[in-house]
Amino acid sequence: MSQVWDPLRKKMVALTPEEKVRQWFIGVLRDELKVPAHMMMSEVSFKYGGKPFRADILVFGRDMSHLMVVECKREDVEMDREVLEQALRYNLALDVKYIVITNGQKTFGFKRTGMAGQAGHDGGELPPFELMTEFPDWEEMRK
Repeated sequence: MSQVWDPLRKKMVALTPEEKVRQWFIGVLRDELKVPAHMMMSEVSFKYGGKPFRADILVFGRDMSHLMVVECKREDVEMDREVLEQALRYNLALDVKYIVITNGQKTFGFKRTGMAGQAGHDGGELPPFELMTEFPDWEEMRK
């Protein structure tokens, strides 16, 4: 299997279909949204409710607070409610301002609009998010 350099993990990784999308979006974050590479991490492990999870990409603020979680899927995976709910579950532990889901063909970004939310499937609170029409750059994300 082919490999690709992951600039965030600083190592060669298998070039799976999902990895191809992850590396493309790392480039979008770095080149278009001006997120410094040292303010991003890929394949971030964390636990919520005792269960292990792994976020594809996390973007941090200067104070190392979580700003954005990105969930990447293979190009043939539909960007549906299930994918969004996966990212929203991650947010229960990460408490981000922005959520992005992408398969490299379709990309959707959501901005948190408040703190109160509806109960998720696991009983946790999901803060309200709204669909963004454009993505903020890193400086704007931090405001």
